[in-house]
Amino acid sequence: MKNFFTSIPNLLLSVVLCFVLSSCSSTGVKMNESSPWKTIQFEDQANALDVDFIDDNHGFLVGSNRLIMESTDGGETWEKRSLDISAEENFRLLDIDFKGSEGWLIGQPSLVMHTFDEGKNWTRLSLGKLPGQPFLVTTIDEGVAQLATTSAAIYETSNSGETWEAKVSDPSEQGGIRDLRRTSNGDYVSVSSLGNFFSTLDSDSNTWIAHQRASSKRVQSIGFNPEGSLWMLSRGAEIRFNEDSNNLESWSKPIIPILNGYNYLDMGWDPNGDIWAGGGNGTLIVSKDQGETWNSDPLASALPTNYIKIVFLDKESLDNQKGFILGERGYILKWNG
Repeated sequence: MKNFFTSIPNLLLSVVLCFVLSSCSSTGVKMNESSPWKTIQFEDQANALDVDFIDDNHGFLVGSNRLIMESTDGGETWEKRSLDISAEENFRLLDIDFKGSEGWLIGQPSLVMHTFDEGKNWTRLSLGKLPGQPFLVTTIDEGVAQLATTSAAIYETSNSGETWEAKVSDPSEQGGIRDLRRTSNGDYVSVSSLGNFFSTLDSDSNTWIAHQRASSKRVQSIGFNPEGSLWMLSRGAEIRFNEDSNNLESWSKPIIPILNGYNYLDMGWDPNGDIWAGGGNGTLIVSKDQGETWNSDPLASALPTNYIKIVFLDKESLDNQKGFILGERGYILKWNG
């Protein structure tokens, strides 16, 4: 009997903790009644890692295990394609980017390919001994492209990849990256490989500037919103927005819409200005009021996948903005909003 009474305080404490944690995990996030997304599932369960379109109908999707797929109907259907590389080489195709009929494709380990004819033919280029592995490629103009590597090195070619010129004086100080983004104006932002700081590189500079992270939580990913301001995703499912573009140490308080043990991996702004954040275990949430409140997407939450990249394409060659959310195990979502 004595043991029973002495256990009551512990029992009450457990109940209170469960209530508090339960409240934190939901934080008022409701399920939307409908979804602006359409599910596409590929037979090949490789992970899609990037997508880009040449025009409203013609686009390519790339991913792990040499995955490359082509669409000629705006992304409604996709057909598998192959690259002229030996079967023994198993690449993760990370990034693909087109401007007009010219495009670039990169992969790891050490793959750069170039096309002049909308992807009908691809030419493999020799990289030499660049520091790090290819991470991001951007088509700038005819024969002109920029290549970023996992060591935060930035290179530019003006002769279709015959030679590359270094654009960063000393990338070694970054110690490697886990995430890197570029604006259309040529500004970069990156997250260190350990997530303990982030860095920025202005288009007219050759030096990365390191910045402290917003909290003790390690940074998962970072990027630019449509206006060029920064957002940050940290461990513990924290979302932050930069409050002053002239002060990159000024961040909003952490927004934690859902505590379900899974981190957010990417964010994107749809054509309506709504903010989407995706992550593990089918987590996909949307805010229609600049991050004040969030709702879950009913279609996405029912799929057995992790959402690793959110892509909204807004290019001169497209009449309408396109959107895709890339998931693992052969799942992607197509924007139908």
